[in-house]
Amino acid sequence: MKILTLNAHAWAEEDQLNKISQLAEFINTHQFDIISMQEVNQSIQEEALTTAELEHYFAIDSDIVVKKDNYAYVLLTQLSEKYYWTWIPTHVGFRRYDEGLAILSRTPITQAFGEYVSHMRDYNNYRTRKIVGIQTVTDGEKAWFVNGHYNWWDDEQEPFKGQWDLTESKLAPYMNEPLYIMGDFNNVAEIRGQGYDYMMSHGWHDLYTTAAQKDDGATVVKAIAGWANNSQPLRIDYIFSNRPVQAKSSTVVLNGKHGPVVSDHYGVAVEIDMNN
Repeated sequence: MKILTLNAHAWAEEDQLNKISQLAEFINTHQFDIISMQEVNQSIQEEALTTAELEHYFAIDSDIVVKKDNYAYVLLTQLSEKYYWTWIPTHVGFRRYDEGLAILSRTPITQAFGEYVSHMRDYNNYRTRKIVGIQTVTDGEKAWFVNGHYNWWDDEQEPFKGQWDLTESKLAPYMNEPLYIMGDFNNVAEIRGQGYDYMMSHGWHDLYTTAAQKDDGATVVKAIAGWANNSQPLRIDYIFSNRPVQAKSSTVVLNGKHGPVVSDHYGVAVEIDMNN
């Protein structure tokens, strides 16, 4: 099983259409089973997609309107494989977009959910956060795949600890099956006593640390939004499992070395041998 997670920084990138094409080519080459993306934006003022255009979309909430320039949809039109997918909006992004979370799956989605993991529910405030999860069968195993984009450990209004506590309470009904949660956690693995250690203390398994082959894991290497003073490599994008999993490899991708740079974050690709 191959999993990719990427903070797409959608429509905020220069030369965005070309970068979408480059990302599509990368996905077509590697044939990921699950693709998790954060900051998947669509213009608030754009027209809605038709029912026919949403043939493989799994609707979590009938009130969600998917627009014609939804980043995930535009990407899907360039993929050589058929993907089933879902998307939920979380808050207004960059003052002009519905910013949300998307998951793409090569196998049909059997169930899905979207849940708030912030106490804040103000759609106009970027601190409002959700998770989205899908259930599918990959390599003969039924599992849940969950995507999230979190606040910082020391955020004054919505600190990470409270959001992770809410996350675990919302995930409780799904924990009897294998579950993978991934995304942009905005907490640095190397900083002790903060978000990463808090997650690890609750029994989660970081597929990077278990991988037989891996690199330095850094997905942010410069100053970006939310890390304005950064000048060093940061490992803040993760794939976790609720069960011990021996990953074959964990590789930073879309970094100019393994695939083109298409966002202000690099991606993380993990391969798991489901037979082990």
